[in-house]
Amino acid sequence: MDTVESTKKKILSVEDDVFLRDLLAQKFNTQEFDMLYAVTGAEGLQFARQHHPDLVLLDVLLPEGNGFDVLKEIKEDPELKTIPVIMLTNLGQQADIDKAKELGATGFIIKANTSLDEIVRRVKNTLEQV
Repeated sequence: MDTVESTKKKILSVEDDVFLRDLLAQKFNTQEFDMLYAVTGAEGLQFARQHHPDLVLLDVLLPEGNGFDVLKEIKEDPELKTIPVIMLTNLGQQADIDKAKELGATGFIIKANTSLDEIVRRVKNTLEQV
């Protein structure tokens, strides 16, 4: 966790896959983002409330609460609802994509079909539109 105030954009990654989390950390740190990492849904919500990130990358399948529940809570919280949330998951059924959009997700990225460079590009594009 970064406790120093910074002008860098703060990204919260809620991801329980250690390998992917490490890859994202390496990639985003070279892009000069401040990264926060949560492993569980409950921890992700706690970090969002505590740190007010500029964007959340949110997995769907998580311990202690799935990503849809976390997304719903973020979007119902008056202090967090404007934070863009990009779902980053291996679930790719149209029903999952529709549910994420219905709950207020800004984007939906299927991990297996997307390069790290593309994830960074989508994050940057989303932040430019906010």
